[in-house]
Amino acid sequence: MVQDRDPSAAWLYRATQPVQPTVAAGALGGLSFAVKDNIDVAGWPTTAACPAFAYTATAHATVVQRLLDAGASLHGKTNLDQFACGLNGTRSPYGAVPSAINPLYVSGGSSSGSAYVVATGQVDFALGTDTAGSGRVPAGLNNIVGLKPSRGLISAKGVVPAAQAVDCVSIFATTVARAAQVLAAALGHDAADPYSRTLHLASAPFGSRFRFGLPAAPEFFGDEAARAAFDEAVQRLKDLGGEAVAVDFGVFTACADMLYGSALVAQRYEAIRGFFDAHEAEVMEPVRSIVGAGRNYSAADLVAAQTRLAALAQQAEPLWRGIDLMVVPTAPTHPTIEAMLADPVVLNRQLGAYTNFVNLLDYAALSVPSSFRPDGLPFGITLIGRCGSDWQLAELGQRYHHATGLTQGATGRPLPEPQPIAGLTQAAPPRVRVAVVGAHLSGMPLNGQLTERGATLVSRTHTAPVYRLYALPDTTPPKPGLLRVAPGEGGRIEIEVWEMPLSEYGGFVALVPAPLSIGSLQLADGGSVQGFLCEPLALQGAADITHLGGWRAYLASTSPTQIAFP
Repeated sequence: MVQDRDPSAAWLYRATQPVQPTVAAGALGGLSFAVKDNIDVAGWPTTAACPAFAYTATAHATVVQRLLDAGASLHGKTNLDQFACGLNGTRSPYGAVPSAINPLYVSGGSSSGSAYVVATGQVDFALGTDTAGSGRVPAGLNNIVGLKPSRGLISAKGVVPAAQAVDCVSIFATTVARAAQVLAAALGHDAADPYSRTLHLASAPFGSRFRFGLPAAPEFFGDEAARAAFDEAVQRLKDLGGEAVAVDFGVFTACADMLYGSALVAQRYEAIRGFFDAHEAEVMEPVRSIVGAGRNYSAADLVAAQTRLAALAQQAEPLWRGIDLMVVPTAPTHPTIEAMLADPVVLNRQLGAYTNFVNLLDYAALSVPSSFRPDGLPFGITLIGRCGSDWQLAELGQRYHHATGLTQGATGRPLPEPQPIAGLTQAAPPRVRVAVVGAHLSGMPLNGQLTERGATLVSRTHTAPVYRLYALPDTTPPKPGLLRVAPGEGGRIEIEVWEMPLSEYGGFVALVPAPLSIGSLQLADGGSVQGFLCEPLALQGAADITHLGGWRAYLASTSPTQIAFP
């Protein structure tokens, strides 16, 4: 049984008794989930956030049945932007769903409730849908993972369509491994879904060296905190072995503009045409105007739009030569609920700047948490790959997510150990490199913090000449502080580069005491790596030892007869 609508904005219905799994010991045994309320659950209402549209489903959606068959239990249905039309989470008669991190800000949509209940730890995972970014934007704005699979990989039978030819069922979780685990249980051809298909999924990871495309001139609509967060994300990808390749995003922007600015919007109208023609007044604005616009196009207009879209896909194809994937901000800005309600069309369009084109061009995508901005808001990035790259994106996405050191959603819980990605040929466990400059050097007092975590020495080298080195006072054991300075004001500093299992990296970083921190170090050869830096305020009164070229030389100068180095 399902109780009356839950008083919270995120849940529409919560089960008084969860729907029990068909097989308790299945691959998802012991896990709980929720579904967006445009997905059918037998005996429960499906409203698509429109009370006049509501009906009681007579059967589970195919994807729900598969998850129950895999051992998961269903706990309820969640709020959404009406008819899955929106990317912000405010377009529901049941109330706006806020960000799980800061309730003054939008949650993202249309799968707003599903993202919220995962971010707050109320269920282990949740289903959303994604037509223009609805499975990714809410993930980015709530510090969780949003997996938008290749089109047709998960059956959409029993899902209220938004634009049926491009709709995808999506997955929210707090870790990439959990999202991939759910995908493995949910995927499969379904002849009852006109757009279901059997796909070959690439099983080899991108590897330790990969090339990623990114917008040559990214747009953040004046949000400089988002711009800085994306710059940080790009550097982290480089530190993981990536090479950035600037890509002209004009073709993707043109494609995204077609979603609502061409006859393609007729798909929105066709999806609910019978109900809409009879009950147009029951549909809230601006959903009513968006759907209604689809009536104004002829069949010839739609054919012309489809041909235009095919031409853009041809133009986009060469951009993939020489790159393994693309990386974009999941959302280029994060508006407040108040601002969204005051300007619902323009701000919603901004949220879709890097999502609208993905389904139209038949790509796979994965949104992963990246950082928290100085204002406390979460920021996510989206990895975009060709159709069938789902497992590859998941493997790299997990490596990236665990390198951030973030906690899960809004729960404060640390990330668990990385897990093998379902469906992927398992290579050696991922590793991460870190540069050390002082007490962690070989033979130094804290070197054991590296070796006990399975770290191995990769190289002895120097930084680029843009750092100054200081001896921090009153530290035990003695430690240096490395400060980035302007070109021409620093020197080359001796460092060691160590490599450790990614699963050990978070525990190592947790040992770093203030005023030290981990950041990106520029190397003498032009590369970069994660390494120790120091807060400038902590260097007041510290001795500048840059001229000595490194910590070993400094210690030798202070006690040359007592120091022995390998």
